[in-house]
Amino acid sequence: MPAPNPSIPTLLTETSDIETASAGYAARFAGSVGRWMLDIQEQTVKNLLPPAPATILDVGGGHGQLAIPLCRCGYSITVLGSNESCGIPLADVVKQGQCRFAIGNIIALPFADGSFDMTLAVRLLPHCKAWPTLIAELCRVAKRSVIADYPVTKGFNTLAPALFGAKKKMEGNTRPWRAFTDEELRAEFAKHGYLLHQRNPQFFLPMALHRILKCRPLSQAMEKCFAATGLTRHWGSPVIAEWRKEKKHS
Repeated sequence: MPAPNPSIPTLLTETSDIETASAGYAARFAGSVGRWMLDIQEQTVKNLLPPAPATILDVGGGHGQLAIPLCRCGYSITVLGSNESCGIPLADVVKQGQCRFAIGNIIALPFADGSFDMTLAVRLLPHCKAWPTLIAELCRVAKRSVIADYPVTKGFNTLAPALFGAKKKMEGNTRPWRAFTDEELRAEFAKHGYLLHQRNPQFFLPMALHRILKCRPLSQAMEKCFAATGLTRHWGSPVIAEWRKEKKHS
């Protein structure tokens, strides 16, 4: 396996993916409401993918929310986790040879430039302090495109700082996170020659509220109405977006 990018200090590490690969985090998506939210996430990502078998590096994807269904659809998936514990949810598909798991610094990717058709980072960007470095690395090792999700600094997220304590009390394992403007991410990806191709907000109401309601039919009905009126498109979060490498004209 190639050495990490030498331009990144070896002391600069990121381990936020350990929490998202834990059993406690998986419990947040248990039940029919959790399955509904994951189904939306999965289908949104699939709609952005080229036909299988494309090669995909899923950075921090040890939670298996996307790696497991995508490898079963014929994609060539490599998951990079910062610790061996991050591979536990993937044990079955790795054992069956459907998915590869590697350990390394998720903000100093141990792969050569352009090693994969595309890179994927879900449940990672808002928890990563060195997020510009993460974006640079996602772009560096991708040939075609990068897909990532992020909460936006509008809609219900404007209330997030005031409600964080209550959310943590209810969910237990809630962590601090950063919201982004579309403009700052657009600018950061542009530094590496990547342009926004598609932007897909998932929900108008906070995901935490849907978990509290515990009523999939009600959540589905409400979100369908919000999507039909355009509220989700303008104010929804988190967003799943794809940035594609800019084509150079001769």
